[in-house]
Amino acid sequence: MPTLLSVVMIVSPKTPVDQAVNDPVGTGPFTLSTFSPQTVVLDAFDGYWGNKPQITKATYVWRPESSIRAAMVETGEADLTPSIAIQDASNPETDFAYLNSETTAIRIDTAEPPLDDLRVRKALNLAIDWEGLAQLFGDDVKRASQMVVSGINGHDDALEPWPYDPEEAKKLIEEARAAGVAVDTEIKLIGRNGIYPNGAEAMEAMMTMWQDAGLNVKLTMLDVADWLRYLQKPFPAERGPNLLQMMHDNNKGDAAFTVPIFYRSSGSYSTVADPAFDKQIDEAQAATGEARTNSFKAIFGKARNEVVADIPMFHMIGYTRVGTRLEWKPDITTNSEIPLANIAIKD
Repeated sequence: MPTLLSVVMIVSPKTPVDQAVNDPVGTGPFTLSTFSPQTVVLDAFDGYWGNKPQITKATYVWRPESSIRAAMVETGEADLTPSIAIQDASNPETDFAYLNSETTAIRIDTAEPPLDDLRVRKALNLAIDWEGLAQLFGDDVKRASQMVVSGINGHDDALEPWPYDPEEAKKLIEEARAAGVAVDTEIKLIGRNGIYPNGAEAMEAMMTMWQDAGLNVKLTMLDVADWLRYLQKPFPAERGPNLLQMMHDNNKGDAAFTVPIFYRSSGSYSTVADPAFDKQIDEAQAATGEARTNSFKAIFGKARNEVVADIPMFHMIGYTRVGTRLEWKPDITTNSEIPLANIAIKD
């Protein structure tokens, strides 16, 4: 119950449910002053019930280029920028690395041939040079074997990530070909512009590795609106076989915020349709205590070894640049939220 309450939204009963609004009602220390596609301005709320924050006004601006955002903080044009690329995190006095709660992955559309063949899905995981790919994200990045980070109830520390075995990948693809699977069919790799630093470079490298393994993979980079069409149901009818770049954040403490979305037939991101797996997921969500933990561990094991609905990549390391006048450091929640009330101004 406490975990579920942490994500409850509090809104006015007068808030329309069928349209977006820019006058949110909340209980926090700040109010929304102005909003536009270019900037958002928050002002401190004089009537706040808790301790008054040091910050009295905050202006948010959007700059997609990591190097530009880092330079803005360096010159004093901005005070803080989250999620800069590793190559821009060059100042140890202002740049902080931290294990965030994000897990990068590629979702496999298991409903579309040749991706409906288990051998092909396993080959996709085995064909990636994971050690080489990690160089795009930093020395401290952690390989993922499941879609939640360590510390989330249901995470299985004993579950091994897929190894790099290009010869086995080629062998599996040839076995599928011999069995009549159309492995030469073009597979669309769908990336999202700006999803995380060096994200496009990662997709280009993975495409090349899959091509080397014998698959016909072509990369398409999309902006958020178009990319969302492929992420969420109902999926485009004309989508064809596709692999989708994605990143999932679960810092809520429990695998129930991950498993049904990705693996249950009704899940908004799921391409899996397995009644037996649905039943297993439902039973895990209804369980408590040690039985709940073990049930979710079993689900992640099945997702990795039997279903192979995705290609877990990395539990991500974030790099944040903090201006010299601020007293604040990032933590595992930073990719989801930066509470202004926790930021102090140095004397």
